[in-house]
Amino acid sequence: MTVQPALQRFVDDELLRAPMLADQLVEETLLAIKRGGAGGSLRERQLTADVLRALHDHRQLVVREFVRALREQTQRELEQAAPTRPALPSGPGGLSLVDESQVEVDVEISRAIEAIASVAEHELREVMSFTSSLVGDMDVARDYNPLRPEVIVQALWQAAQALPLARAFQLAFMRHASQPLAQLMRKAYAGACARLEAMGIEPATYRTVIIFGSQRGRRQQDSFFDPQTNRTESPVTLPPPGTRAAAAEAAVAAAAAAPARPSLEEVLARADEALRTLDALSERPQREALRQQQRQQMEQSSAPASERELADLVGRLFDTLLGNRRLAPDLQNLMARLQSAALRLALRDRALLDNPTHPLWLFLDRLALQGELHPPPPDPERAQMLRFAHGLLDALTSEQPRDADPFRWARERLLAYERNRFEQRRGAVDAELQSLQALEDQLVAGGPPPTSPGALDIGQLDTVPADLLEDLSRAGPGKDHPADGARWLEGLRSGDWVHMFMQGSWVNAQLLWYGSHREYRLFADGASASTWAIRRGALERMLEMQLLTALTPRSLIREAGERVLHRAEERA
Repeated sequence: MTVQPALQRFVDDELLRAPMLADQLVEETLLAIKRGGAGGSLRERQLTADVLRALHDHRQLVVREFVRALREQTQRELEQAAPTRPALPSGPGGLSLVDESQVEVDVEISRAIEAIASVAEHELREVMSFTSSLVGDMDVARDYNPLRPEVIVQALWQAAQALPLARAFQLAFMRHASQPLAQLMRKAYAGACARLEAMGIEPATYRTVIIFGSQRGRRQQDSFFDPQTNRTESPVTLPPPGTRAAAAEAAVAAAAAAPARPSLEEVLARADEALRTLDALSERPQREALRQQQRQQMEQSSAPASERELADLVGRLFDTLLGNRRLAPDLQNLMARLQSAALRLALRDRALLDNPTHPLWLFLDRLALQGELHPPPPDPERAQMLRFAHGLLDALTSEQPRDADPFRWARERLLAYERNRFEQRRGAVDAELQSLQALEDQLVAGGPPPTSPGALDIGQLDTVPADLLEDLSRAGPGKDHPADGARWLEGLRSGDWVHMFMQGSWVNAQLLWYGSHREYRLFADGASASTWAIRRGALERMLEMQLLTALTPRSLIREAGERVLHRAEERA
């Protein structure tokens, strides 16, 4: 992918400062270890002393590895390549076997990421605004900063692994270095913003953003998945790239030339046809131009004032909903097509806007969730999902639904599409499942556990510092974390989705299989072909540290309504 020259120059300039940053980090970590070295148990003091000695002896090695890893990670970010996850021990058929030792690594990485995000929260927002300006995105549609906390922390972990010490000592170094790194990054981000401002760069402005907070039962493993409902082919195909864009421009011009004072139904029908021209490649200004035309025609229509007021309210709700940065642009275009349908239903039943469980909103929420369950664009699997979703919306808009039944049907079709995808993904690993079951049987029978050489048990690791637990919980699932984690874990069934911290980053993963003894569970990454066979103990540890939770659709209309109401109260 072509990198914007201005962003490339910014990154190159910051990377020139990386050796000094790494050297300062080692110095500050040494001071932090010395300040806190007197406390703790005898074993903790011995471990700390060994880390201190290794840092003194291998200071230049740590600095060099940090700089090397940071350059590599940053280049991957600039190229928008998928980050390389640390290699895990391979099991049958190349599956990754995840035990408690890998979870401990993820715990320390997530802690360090949250430390930077908390300490440098304001500076990170400023850097995000400036880097958006460097690439010409004045709406700050996403984060273009290639030096995000997760990139910095991955470089730190690479440097920690350069120390010729056992894993427990490397993790101890991470623990001691996380707070000094957070303070140094706050200063580094602030300095970067100051330099960009001195060069005359104007920061971009933020759009309206909704900040989100970070199950099913059966008696046999796959009763939820009925193969008879898995045939979900859509006859609708997306036009070639550029076709919808040209049609959208023509729709804007046609809407501008529309006769004055059309009826409300004429406005909605015209809007349906215009928004139908949007595809995954359509830009936000193009979509908003169509929506603005619709808004102007609403104001000029012959509809009663009460209907125009309701149309304005629905428009503001969708403005807020579409302003959610977590909603990908290709899905924003899909969501925009539901605005006319929402208004038609609201005109017949105004309780729709107060009922987040209405089939329309449940369909919208499930549709939005697809963006989190599929690989990012331009992956073919995502393109297939978009074709299917556009087909559903084409059917809905052509019918102009007057009640909830069409949306109930559309949601059922979407769930059937998900079931079909699950069956295909599990079928791809059928050959490995028998071997994985044999491993579980061996483990339960008392054989040696299939873990990586030198893997550490939880009992060998240090106690988690209490002052970081609160920060860690804020970084993860938050209020969605199961109250009864053990019961929730036992209740997971094939096809369920979870949100978990795996190999250095948060991922959305689907449970494909669990063993007859429930000692192993096989998860598949929603955004890639990666699979992980995770032991029960590792999952329990992840639950304890709030690195694992359920993934369910959020009520976008409820959150949009709360945001609109809050704005109205601020203006009052």
